[in-house]
Amino acid sequence: MAMAAVARFVDEMRTLYAADPDPANVWPKACAPMTTLLADAELCASAKDWPTSNHENLLFYEDPDYGFVLNGLIKDPDRRTRIHDHAHIWVLYGLLTGSEEIINFERTDDRSRSDFAQIQEASRSPVTPGAMDIVAPYAIHAEESGAEGSVAVILRSAKPGGFNQGRYDPETGHYFESPGVSQVAWPLL
Repeated sequence: MAMAAVARFVDEMRTLYAADPDPANVWPKACAPMTTLLADAELCASAKDWPTSNHENLLFYEDPDYGFVLNGLIKDPDRRTRIHDHAHIWVLYGLLTGSEEIINFERTDDRSRSDFAQIQEASRSPVTPGAMDIVAPYAIHAEESGAEGSVAVILRSAKPGGFNQGRYDPETGHYFESPGVSQVAWPLL
């Protein structure tokens, strides 16, 4: 099913990448098109039929030239992602429906051990539909859905799964890497 709002968003992202392919410069500019996408009534209505995610994302679009992907993440009520980073990629996380808290962490150890990372909560932000979060490479975070669950639309500078991302356990300090979330094809374009 081709969705006009998704097609416009992809065209705008391709235009931004053509002007400057550095995601560090593209991501702040991507907020305006993402705002329009998150407000689209057809996209919001279609989200009611998307399946709940269990360690996977819906893959709406993968750009053949610039490599960015557009994903969907659907969480049941009161569900928290594990604490993680996205390795070297940039992420623009936009809430479509429901509510969430975005929790950011900072690393406080000296990074001398490859299997250990001491982290502490740095901030916690409640978000509602239309809110966005730019997640820089290696930023440590988690998201937790509210009582009604949540649906997010995620722009990533590269498709997860082909490289390892960081995983953190604040109780034990255990750090490990594993591939990013798997991708389930769900074309919207």
